[in-house]
Amino acid sequence: MSLESVRAFFASKAPDIDVIVTDASSATVALAAQAHGVLPAQIAKTICLRVGERTMLVVTSGTARLDNRKFKDRFGSKPRMLEAAEVIEATSHPVGGVCPFGLPAPLPVYCDVSLRGFEEVVPAAGATNAAVRIAPQRMADLTGAEWVGVCQG
Repeated sequence: MSLESVRAFFASKAPDIDVIVTDASSATVALAAQAHGVLPAQIAKTICLRVGERTMLVVTSGTARLDNRKFKDRFGSKPRMLEAAEVIEATSHPVGGVCPFGLPAPLPVYCDVSLRGFEEVVPAAGATNAAVRIAPQRMADLTGAEWVGVCQG
């Protein structure tokens, strides 16, 4: 189960971080911000993309939008969003619960600089009603993420 793989990830790599499960859905940026009492920009949304044959995760601020030109300049091609079934296959997480934690196999993870403006962000945690509170740099460190600037603004 996806939520369980995320719990196992934190139990082994960062036992001080609790997975927060809410009664309310946090499947969208607006719902997640409301459920966790933060600004929508503090939601760390994880986008599962394919560039050529390569699948990757890009984590951005909840209000940031990918800039196709910046993305192409960095990765050499336009990104393609994965379909829901492809996302589950690649991450084990449902759309609305996708995160860079507890993956069944390693994927490249990139954190957009839009996250750096916050001391704490709230990414999903493997379910549409689960999340964690974490410093952006710690999230990058735990997931082996590389910092990139691929969003507008």
